[in-house]
Amino acid sequence: MSDKTMSGVKDKVIAITGASSGIGEATAVRLAKLGAKLVLGARSTDRLKDIVTSIESRGGMAVYARTDVTSRDDLSNLIQLACERYGKLDVLINNAGIGPISPLDELRVEDWEATIDVNTKGVLYGIGAALPVFREQNFGHFVNIASTAGLKTVANQAVYSGSKFAVRAISEGLRQEVGNHIRVTIISPGVVQTNFIDGIPNQEVKDQLASVRDGLGLPPDAVAHAIAFAIEQSADVDINEIVIRPTAQI
Repeated sequence: MSDKTMSGVKDKVIAITGASSGIGEATAVRLAKLGAKLVLGARSTDRLKDIVTSIESRGGMAVYARTDVTSRDDLSNLIQLACERYGKLDVLINNAGIGPISPLDELRVEDWEATIDVNTKGVLYGIGAALPVFREQNFGHFVNIASTAGLKTVANQAVYSGSKFAVRAISEGLRQEVGNHIRVTIISPGVVQTNFIDGIPNQEVKDQLASVRDGLGLPPDAVAHAIAFAIEQSADVDINEIVIRPTAQI
């Protein structure tokens, strides 16, 4: 019997933010192979279009919409697209994130604000858009992507780390509030081989993290596999948190 037949992912309607690259793209590709119906959101519609075309060429089902997670309307529209196209929403993966990491002394206040707006408020806006749908359906699953930076703070990452600590706190509070029929999972990846560092303005910090990433970073599909594992559990099993990091990461 195939993966697709065995999987609890098959025929689930799954929306993903930040789906145009990295963990989001890898997750879309993996879940499509397992038979999910995907609703992909990101700011880069050209990339989304290519990903959807690739998924459809392999017999999968996917649609996309331009989604900036700092816009409540964009997230509402993404959830509405899922319900209109497929009649329900099983899972929302709040994946979009940025990391313009720098020492606090540089006073990059606009970067601080953007980090909170995308990484923390973006998750809240996703919850705000999907929770009423999940309540009405009496089922649903939030998968919120945090980070090992939400478990341990290090120099130069104070604001980014704070944004991810917040995601973990919000997710745990949500889990306690939603009751018996809505699941909440936190995925906390360590170093992953993505273009995450491209947004780092401090060249010294950027070079440091690039060296670590290139030396030991996980492929994005490893994180996608962990996400799929959480989703495919039966409805009475809630995988609350998965921490996934390279074996060599301290």
